Amino acid sequence: MVDTVYRNLRQPDGSAVDLAIADGRILAIEPAGSAAPAEARIVEGDGRLLLPALVESHAHLDKTLWGLPWRPHSAGPSLKDLIANERRVLREVEVPTAKRAGALLENCIARGSLHIRTHIDIDPEIGLNHVEALLTVREAYRDVVELQFVAFPQSGLLIQPGTVELMERALEMGVETVGGLDPAGIDNDAIGHLKTIFDLAARHGRGIDIHLHDVGELGLWQIERIADFTEACGLAGKVMVSHAFCLGMVPTMQIETLGRRLAELRISLMTTGAADFSVPPVAFLKALGVNICCGSDGIRDAWSPFGNGDMLERALLLALRFDWRNDEELASAFEAATIAGARALGLTGYGLAPGHAANFILLPAENLSDALVRRPQERIVVSRGKIVARDGHFLESRQR
Repeated sequence: MVDTVYRNLRQPDGSAVDLAIADGRILAIEPAGSAAPAEARIVEGDGRLLLPALVESHAHLDKTLWGLPWRPHSAGPSLKDLIANERRVLREVEVPTAKRAGALLENCIARGSLHIRTHIDIDPEIGLNHVEALLTVREAYRDVVELQFVAFPQSGLLIQPGTVELMERALEMGVETVGGLDPAGIDNDAIGHLKTIFDLAARHGRGIDIHLHDVGELGLWQIERIADFTEACGLAGKVMVSHAFCLGMVPTMQIETLGRRLAELRISLMTTGAADFSVPPVAFLKALGVNICCGSDGIRDAWSPFGNGDMLERALLLALRFDWRNDEELASAFEAATIAGARALGLTGYGLAPGHAANFILLPAENLSDALVRRPQERIVVSRGKIVARDGHFLESRQR
């Protein structure tokens, strides 16, 4: 039985529709003005643009300094400098991980992200403290947002004795995905690292999401090995390579064969659309069939003072990175923050269709391109049929 009707919404193609909602799911999408049951609650859309909920494919909620006083950036330039500086900064922060993560999560929800994958640091110093904190956060917001976790060995896997065992315990606690980090550049043992994380994933029936910052031929060689392990372990469609800067460092024809293999094995790529470094050639790889999504990565943390958790802005940054301007290109950028992210995260029932969860955003925009370029903050965010945020504010804060 219909309990709510969102009336007079505008789809990206310009057509006006009503959304009939029942028990948090879309029951029907009908032409605007369709008769609504007398008992249904009516929410006037006033011609706002209707878009699916945004997908944040790569965040680090446990690292954030969101909501804390401004802290000047203090890290050195190398990856190892950044890792060491972060450890120092987080030792000094007295606000609990769950509180900082929850504050950032509410901000992400308010901007329209209702599906989020976040990596959680695990090492012998931190132990499983961050996992425990994020599990409490997930439970607190379970009725609003879908949170996926990645067990992430930020300080290295094999070079930090005890980390593998902690990763296994994290999976047993409910973490969905096995993470990895620069098998060659950090662990100095690419095959050993990959064998370890793929063995963990295969034994526990999980997927893989591996940070790969290693550059040039070394990075490309590791992507080839990731493809080998994906095929050997039967994990096609369950692997993501995050960043993969190396793919943007060589002529596109040099990576065509590799790109076709990534597509065949349904290995997704995640990019932030970084402005200061090489990134995978998105249009070229998409044409080969590779699924490419985008994510914020760190948001206001010890790695960088930047980021605001707005996936519309992240999609815009991707478009700017490649000088995408026409409507088709801007739609491709939006897809990276929605459909491609949902595919990479293995989401079911995602998108605006009968039977799917009623997760969407409403914006005062002319069309999709206008929404992406202007990114209006006057957004209405609907989770499972219920308005949970307006104009950048989460309506039922769980922060104390």
